[in-house]
Amino acid sequence: MIPSRSDASTVGSRAAVATRLRSAVAPRLGIDPRALAAFRIALGLILLCDLLYLRVPGVVTFYTDAGTLPRSALAELFPTFEALSLHALSGSAWVQGLLFAVAGVFAGLLLVGYRTTPATLGSAILLASMQARNPYVLNGGDTILLSLLVLGLFLPLGARWSIDARRRGYRVDRDTDPPATVDGRVLSVATATVLVHFVTIYAVNGVLKTRSETWMNGTAVAQIFHLEQLIVGFGPYLADRTPLLVAANWSWSALLTAAPLLLVFRDRLRLALAGAFVGAQLGLAATMRLGAFPFVMVAALLLFFPPRAWDRLEAVLERTGLERRLESATDRAVATDGGRRLPSLPSIAIPPAVRRRARIAGNVALVCFLLGLIAWQAAGLGFVEMPEEIVEGDVEDVSWAFFAPDPLSGYWWFAWEADLESGETIDTLRDESGAIDRPPDAADRYPSTLWMRYGLDLRSAGENEYEPLAAYLCDHVAEHETEPDADLESVTVYTVEQPIGPSGPVGDLEVDQRIEYGC
Repeated sequence: MIPSRSDASTVGSRAAVATRLRSAVAPRLGIDPRALAAFRIALGLILLCDLLYLRVPGVVTFYTDAGTLPRSALAELFPTFEALSLHALSGSAWVQGLLFAVAGVFAGLLLVGYRTTPATLGSAILLASMQARNPYVLNGGDTILLSLLVLGLFLPLGARWSIDARRRGYRVDRDTDPPATVDGRVLSVATATVLVHFVTIYAVNGVLKTRSETWMNGTAVAQIFHLEQLIVGFGPYLADRTPLLVAANWSWSALLTAAPLLLVFRDRLRLALAGAFVGAQLGLAATMRLGAFPFVMVAALLLFFPPRAWDRLEAVLERTGLERRLESATDRAVATDGGRRLPSLPSIAIPPAVRRRARIAGNVALVCFLLGLIAWQAAGLGFVEMPEEIVEGDVEDVSWAFFAPDPLSGYWWFAWEADLESGETIDTLRDESGAIDRPPDAADRYPSTLWMRYGLDLRSAGENEYEPLAAYLCDHVAEHETEPDADLESVTVYTVEQPIGPSGPVGDLEVDQRIEYGC
């Protein structure tokens, strides 16, 4: 049967509508392939730096049985995490070091874009395992990083600026189809999910801040900059510049309110808004001890940069000759005299029908993830009522409520007393005069960012959660703080809090004895 002219006209009209719809959606929910490549490179760098500068120096203290959370304590306090963590299979330092090294290899492969999907999967698995090994040393940036890696499994991260792209002329794997593009952007359920997911984080935080008196009267940032355990770098120089901090308070609140516009604006306006967020995150990195968090947010913000930004970057690279040198170096790494230096892993021929079903299943999983995330965030805001078996605190923990609705009202540090059998006491609570006073800089009381996170997370913990720390201090004091023949009797752990306001410290120090532990 030959279609009539009216049928053909209807089909053509529908196709035209679909084309216009895709063209309208692509600038908002699509991602430039070069932005995906920059995102991949940023994730690889973040993973490597997080391992080298945060995790490796604290491997014994935070990831072994000789540290502050041995596996026995992990199994008692977090049984699900202990069961799921590969890092919990052994309590020895060399096993943790080996796992860190494997994670570093995966991060390096992700950075250069070699076997990108397996590298992303390996990085996500090992990152989740490491996070489960010690939940006390995490912050919101860690969970966001993990979510971005998981979503990256559904994105063509190796399509540009990668060894994979150079090896096979864009077809990253023999049985992988190139991603569909609209107006030069990759447009899929995965691109929409990662963009909406990220904007949701900012938007929820902005809503929470509107419910805060301190944020709404302009004093929140000034109060935050008196949290001495967090403020480092240029932060102490800004702490007394109240007018500047008030301006930062209103600017950041306005940016968060405008976050949903990242999904509405296009081209120059989108670039300007994303650039403003990048500047704000780099400002946090220069003034606060937040680990990888600001850089994770910057990596995700790269996804919002429109093609004009990447066109200009490529023009700069071409003028400087850097792009040609990078391509030449990649080609030398990929092949020599017609043979590959890099090993070629065997490919498995996957029938088209199976690939199609897998794509459908992946899209369904992404939609379920996004809907579940939005529902969870809505519950954290009080818009949705969760089932009774879900604890309210768990909802708040996943809402990424950075300094919202209110900033912390004080800063904390640990102190301890060690009593020797000889009657001598080694004391970090009091100064030489016997008085309890706040240190010149509370940040100095935390030897590293991981110690600072650990201290913040334990500030409201129960005595049973302090037992592993006390046991660790017994060993530490016996090894480093006493004479070889001295016998240690007990360790008493305290937390000391200095209440603060927008103008600085207020009131007296609050000393709380958390545990007295026999060594």
